[in-house]
Amino acid sequence: MIDTKFLTCFTVKADKEGGVPIEMSAQGLGINGFTSKREWGGSKFIAPCVYYAFPEIVTDEGSVPDGRNGSVSPAENKKEPPVQRRVVLIFICVPVSPGKSRVIWCFPRNFAVWIDRIFPRWIFHLNQNLVLDSDLYFLHLEALQIGKRLVLCQQNQMPMLVAFRKWLNKYSGGQINWGDKFKFDLALPPIPKEQLMDRYWSHVVNCRSCSVAHKGLGLLEVALQVVSIISIGVVAATKHKMPATARITLVSTAILCFATSKWLSHFIYKNFHFHDYNHALVE
Repeated sequence: MIDTKFLTCFTVKADKEGGVPIEMSAQGLGINGFTSKREWGGSKFIAPCVYYAFPEIVTDEGSVPDGRNGSVSPAENKKEPPVQRRVVLIFICVPVSPGKSRVIWCFPRNFAVWIDRIFPRWIFHLNQNLVLDSDLYFLHLEALQIGKRLVLCQQNQMPMLVAFRKWLNKYSGGQINWGDKFKFDLALPPIPKEQLMDRYWSHVVNCRSCSVAHKGLGLLEVALQVVSIISIGVVAATKHKMPATARITLVSTAILCFATSKWLSHFIYKNFHFHDYNHALVE
């Protein structure tokens, strides 16, 4: 088990080019959770499943121009109420069985909300799922090491992780009480990456936006293949009667549609089924 005897301030150093130290600290550990402070804001763990993080509030102060080159009149000196730009990460992780959890997250904010009205949600989910999948595989490997009773060095852990392990050990006996529903073995068996990072059954079927996009892109792939086949058929059936320019156009259309369908098939599989991705290795 991880030794969480002490709960202090850590300096976490990034291993990327140009990374800088980040001061983090966890405090106020109790049965209801704990809070964390860092340079750019803070976060809070609300026991047993909710975590949210928030940056410092950015205030946009506006003023009323007097019509002379957009300057502010010293006499009037009227100012609009300051606008506080806020964004929060809300992350909910609910254990459903040993080794499996249901994850729900969102990023509510009070600015740039027009983006959500223009772009569908599944476009944002593509990059978000990459990070979650990569973290999931990393955590699985860590769980295997913990199952082997490897002692992890506290100095290499983020303070929130240490605080959570301390909370789990103190108020839950170091594990989740499944009762008689599951027989839990800490030494979890290794899971193939294709199964662990399967995106279709873990996310797509449960997300309305991604499910609609998956079906729509699949239909588009089939339609492109049909157009390609029909174009070749028309050229073959009328090769003696069709002008050379028309034949070249149809053949080019068939090739373009077929190539696009193959690219689309790869795109669908990589983004809606399985993507072997490690964001720590990507600049």
